[in-house]
Amino acid sequence: MSKTAIVYASTHHGNTKKVVDAIAKEFEGDLIDATATTEKDLSEYELIGFASGIYAAQFHQQVKNFAQANLPQNKKIFFIMTSAMNKDFSKSMAESIKGKNAVIVGEFTCPGFNTYGLFKLVGGLQKGNPTEEEIKRAVDF
Repeated sequence: MSKTAIVYASTHHGNTKKVVDAIAKEFEGDLIDATATTEKDLSEYELIGFASGIYAAQFHQQVKNFAQANLPQNKKIFFIMTSAMNKDFSKSMAESIKGKNAVIVGEFTCPGFNTYGLFKLVGGLQKGNPTEEEIKRAVDF
């Protein structure tokens, strides 16, 4: 079995943490909280995921910083995103993985509850997300 790590940041409503916890429960792998860990040797991992809520169309800055500082050459990577927009924002990681010869093997995105800025005034967007079904889709991914 290949060794997998998921580097994540889940700081707003815990949407991303729900998703990565469900994945870690189903599959053997290590979760690395980029808001608590800035350095880790990832050379032993065959597959490395980067998971984040989306902030102003960007991955969390600490996930981006972690990838730039710690991603070894020639690794298979994937992205997991939770956002009110439910769009693929993986391109926001491009600068962080530049020059690493990483092979992107997939992207997964699902809605996440968002009360940032003006959304707070209307009670937030995507309330109740990610749902159990969306979390199951993440595990299946």
